[in-house]
Amino acid sequence: MKRFEKYSGFFTGLLLVAAALYFLYSKGIIFANFESVVPSTAYEMIESDPQAVVLDVRTQQEYRQDGHLQKALLIPVQELGTRLGELEPYKKRKIFVYCRSGHRSVKAARMLADSGFVPINIEGGINAWKRKGLPVVR
Repeated sequence: MKRFEKYSGFFTGLLLVAAALYFLYSKGIIFANFESVVPSTAYEMIESDPQAVVLDVRTQQEYRQDGHLQKALLIPVQELGTRLGELEPYKKRKIFVYCRSGHRSVKAARMLADSGFVPINIEGGINAWKRKGLPVVR
């Protein structure tokens, strides 16, 4: 038991570092293979690029209940892996990905990037988009 006590501080520190790294990874801050932009930048980029694709990865209920971005395609993140073929025509276009708060869209952006797409994550999701007063379709 005394042996463990000797290293408990080390293991606690290691656990905290691992938790911090996981948090940063899950937010797309580290080891991201895609770009992330704030909502106002995403809005400008979408408006200036007629070829841009907008992908909503929330549930059907969230899409209907909370509104969505204009021209958004809905593919819930839980279904994205099996529905990537639907996005094949947009493989070389920028795909702006969003969810409610930004967590699921990071997961979806990683999946898209790993499959050869060009995803751009909208930081903070539709919640941040709305806070900036940007347009939402109801």
